[in-house]
Amino acid sequence: MNSLLSFLFVLGILIFVHELGHFLFAKLFKVRVLTFSLGFGNKLIGKQWGETEYLLSAFPLGGYVKMYGEQPGEEIADGEKAVSFSHKTVGQRFWIVFGGPLFNLLFAVLVFWLMFVFAGRPDLAETTKIGTISAGSAAEKAGLKKDDIVLSIDGNTVTVWEQVSEIIRNSGGKELELRVRRGGEELTVAATPARDMVKNIFGEPTEERYLLGMSRAEDVVYSKVSLPESVMLALQHTWSMIVLTVMGLVKMIQRVIPASELGGPIRIAEIAGQQLEAGWINLIHFTGLLSVNLGILNLLPIPILDGGHLVFLSIEAVRRKPMGEMALMRAQQVGMALLGTLMLFVFYNDIARLVQRWM
Repeated sequence: MNSLLSFLFVLGILIFVHELGHFLFAKLFKVRVLTFSLGFGNKLIGKQWGETEYLLSAFPLGGYVKMYGEQPGEEIADGEKAVSFSHKTVGQRFWIVFGGPLFNLLFAVLVFWLMFVFAGRPDLAETTKIGTISAGSAAEKAGLKKDDIVLSIDGNTVTVWEQVSEIIRNSGGKELELRVRRGGEELTVAATPARDMVKNIFGEPTEERYLLGMSRAEDVVYSKVSLPESVMLALQHTWSMIVLTVMGLVKMIQRVIPASELGGPIRIAEIAGQQLEAGWINLIHFTGLLSVNLGILNLLPIPILDGGHLVFLSIEAVRRKPMGEMALMRAQQVGMALLGTLMLFVFYNDIARLVQRWM
């Protein structure tokens, strides 16, 4: 239940923010907005305010803003051209389409800023506590366990993880004697480092060195920051998440990241529930990260997505005339097919994970 509620809460906010971007830019350029809907499909509830009908629809995985004169070939009365989307300049239409992804990225900045203001800047705690032990590693064979605190190695006192890592790296493969604290007792453990590949966050090998096959605990401490610092941190963190998202897409195209890692709504709901259980700060950070992902993914040059529409508008700006209705229709059909295939694939991945977990 936590997963479902967290998923609906996070997704609902992000869809609203995305559609609000389209809506506000349309209003800015005096385009008549006919419908503002959270969700697709059948109307659950609706309210007409002014010229716009605001809806909550049955299928929650998206939303839309319907504008007057938006569809190719739509008949526009002479007296209505001033409020028609299709009769606005290329630049104005570009901003209306770009408004959705832009608002998602700006919302991420806001979310991260609030996190830094109220919680402070998160930093990894200076500790020698073990966080994970790789299966079959030298650390596992030696009997080291998660949450063990390394006190010394070969009689050399260690107080930060960098010292642990450096001693292991420079060991030359000889046996090391580790003094660790486990609960209320201290133990001496002998472990022999083995040469292995260090991998980056995408699983790519970066260098070969001596390792025990253990990593530091990711305990976080928060330090208060000033208001100007929080703004800079939010901008920097949003940029880092943008770069990480783009690199993730590139690595997926390069097949460095397997397609089986793609997750859909079920996976997002699971992660949202896990983040909520870990604390509100984790859920807030996940919301910001998901907002960045939504903004970047919508900018992909796929017909039917905002990025595809931006490509068409860019072509129109260069040609100085819009693309033909038939070409746009064909492109939309291709985009629908691609998006439908992707949705089926991520649903398959989600269900396959659930089946593997139950078996």
